Amino acid sequence: MKRLLIVAHAPSDNTRRLRDAADRGAHHPDVEDVEVITRPPLEAGPEDILACDAILLGTTENLGYMSGALKDFFDRSYYPVLEKQQGLPCALYIRAGRDGTGTRRAVESIVTGLGWRWVQEPLTLRGEWQDDFEARVEELALTLAAGLEAGIL
Repeated sequence: MKRLLIVAHAPSDNTRRLRDAADRGAHHPDVEDVEVITRPPLEAGPEDILACDAILLGTTENLGYMSGALKDFFDRSYYPVLEKQQGLPCALYIRAGRDGTGTRRAVESIVTGLGWRWVQEPLTLRGEWQDDFEARVEELALTLAAGLEAGIL
């Protein structure tokens, strides 16, 4: 069985809705052979990365950067997993009050350093809350889980 790790920072009701949407998408009934582990960044660590076959990251845009919690996750995990998970399929969603560009650039830089592989462009959810944000994150997680199960990631 493959394992999908979701590491999502969810400090507000809306970001919890996004984390729950990711979890719901990854647990879609059509995806049967993927174990899903969902953790907040401050509770996830290198052992979780080493035990997964793909990772979905979720963060808020904080002062034009990723959340401090996600940065802490990367700080604790970077060297212990460096060169051990090369090519790890990954995806990202960003809840951005503005444009999310700095957040995306920061996460992409770390992911590039780790040698992980994007399965699709990062999803940036910009501006005021929109009802379709949840559906978009759910679809992202479903796509990642289904691709993992099918062996195409």
